[in-house]
Amino acid sequence: MKFRSLGAALILVAAAAPAGAQPLNLGGTLGSPPQPIQITASQGIQWQQENQVVIAMGNAKAVRGAVTVTADQLIAHYRKKNPAAAGAAQAPGSATDILNQGNTSLYEIEAVGHVHIYTATDNAWGDHAVYSMDGAVLVLTGKHLKLTTPDDTITARDSVEYYAAKRQAVARGNALIVTSDGRSVAADTLIGDLAPAAATPAAAGTDIASQAGQLRKVEAIGHVVIHTTGDTATGDTGVYLPQQGRARLGGDVHIIQGPNEMSGSDALVNMKTGIATLLAGPGGQVAGTIIPGSAPQK
Repeated sequence: MKFRSLGAALILVAAAAPAGAQPLNLGGTLGSPPQPIQITASQGIQWQQENQVVIAMGNAKAVRGAVTVTADQLIAHYRKKNPAAAGAAQAPGSATDILNQGNTSLYEIEAVGHVHIYTATDNAWGDHAVYSMDGAVLVLTGKHLKLTTPDDTITARDSVEYYAAKRQAVARGNALIVTSDGRSVAADTLIGDLAPAAATPAAAGTDIASQAGQLRKVEAIGHVVIHTTGDTATGDTGVYLPQQGRARLGGDVHIIQGPNEMSGSDALVNMKTGIATLLAGPGGQVAGTIIPGSAPQK
């Protein structure tokens, strides 16, 4: 294996990503000139030519536009666009040369250990992250997974994923969204659809972090639990509309307020007012238990 130990700083240039780039996305904007990624590390940077990787070691940091990634180690994977032409060309003198010339492209960045991805307003933490330039997909795994935006805090046990082209974020395993006013939605899996990208070039050039909190819809799957100021509502599935502060639950639905409990097949929950309305399914009925002297069901 051949490698070279480099200095503390390095500039990488990557191709633009597909349309619909979203929060914490390192891919850039379609149609824009390739934007450099600046990488620094305290223990040096290795260029492993045979493996076609560049490894930044010790307090590694990558910056591209508004997005910054820090980790114990960063690994940049690149490929040769035209192997025959690259072999005939004069060998570059450093990793900077190989990554900046036209015959190579950066296709994946991997962050290992104490991973922190952030913009001016948003933060994500985990133990391991992989960003695919080809698919514009970010997958964050490890313990204590957490994402914060100006409006919400999202945690998960298994993974937090971003699909830039689909404008979608997914939290898997004991997934939880807590709003800034203390209300929450929990489920086995939460799938968030993000608002469309800005229509004008001027708006599209704004800090992508400002779009991170603009969840348009959240689909909750499995063991759904919604907490409002006064009620707890549970069900098998649910849909949450953050901008409206409303949710709908389906399946085996229960609404609990203190000692009182109502059950049915469907429920509408206003998370701003705390009012939950239980609905009966076709041919079914609503049932419940109310303790005399307790707070009435809203």
